[in-house]
Amino acid sequence: MPIIEVSGLTKTYRVPVKGEGLGGSIRSLWSREYKDVEAVRDISFQIDSGERVGFLGPNGAGKTTTLKMLSGLLHPTSGRVTVAGFTPQDRVVAFLSSITLVMGQKQQLLWDLPPRESFALNRAMYGVDPVRYARTLDSLVTMLRIEAVLEKPVRNLSLGERMKCELVAALLHEPSVLFLDEPTIGLDVEMQVQVRKFIHDYNHDTGATVILTSHYMQDIAALTPRLLIIDRGSLRYDGKLTSLAERVAPERRIVVKGGPSELGELGFQRVEGDMVASLSPEGTNQLLSRVLARWPMVEVSVESPPLEEVMARYFREAT
Repeated sequence: MPIIEVSGLTKTYRVPVKGEGLGGSIRSLWSREYKDVEAVRDISFQIDSGERVGFLGPNGAGKTTTLKMLSGLLHPTSGRVTVAGFTPQDRVVAFLSSITLVMGQKQQLLWDLPPRESFALNRAMYGVDPVRYARTLDSLVTMLRIEAVLEKPVRNLSLGERMKCELVAALLHEPSVLFLDEPTIGLDVEMQVQVRKFIHDYNHDTGATVILTSHYMQDIAALTPRLLIIDRGSLRYDGKLTSLAERVAPERRIVVKGGPSELGELGFQRVEGDMVASLSPEGTNQLLSRVLARWPMVEVSVESPPLEEVMARYFREAT
């Protein structure tokens, strides 16, 4: 059953247009001209309860604007949106208690206080029962392994520790819908893996719906079986990640770890120390057999093109 329903969603901004040079600046003080800019244009989709959905697009495509309309921070110019049965822009208490919005470049923790005190403040703001709060906090702290940082001032925490605490603060009221905007931005590789695992496990354990935007394709590949792709304000794709990859980049790659240069005779090329060949799925087994017949001891793998390349091809084709 859909927990998010979007129909004909549009957001238009009226922005001033200034003439060139000093004269244009002076004229704009008395007579200002405007133009309409569509940040989001007539998009429609549905998301079922418990889904994990990736929301992708280039910079300026309309991703964050859409998330802000879904969370009620922005009012749409036209169209209809319901989230968990509520109209987001009404910002009723029951709606706010059912969602959370985590933005990787924003923070809600109090800088000079330890995280535990920010958590207690959130408990009071959301009116969470103390017994339920203690249970939820213990569970989140255990999942994210942050017991050692709860009493340290936030300013003394690493970026990864702060991001984990931001997730705890955002989830203490047990929302049913998570809007995650670049939750792993700036984190090192190990911390990205930990945050991804937490989001996956939280979705599995609670059934919460997750809508994720990220420029790290590892986040998308690990977490979101379904993609929504927006470009220049319009929804361009709504479907499975695997289906998009098969359509845009159907070939396979045979990678021979540190393979001999003689593999070049079979169409391989040296890439960062390995020998790599790209070919259709139908020809993969035949070439693999030839490689292993001549070099039976090599370390070899068969891979799909990385998601970064899939998306790059998709946007090249779309222009």
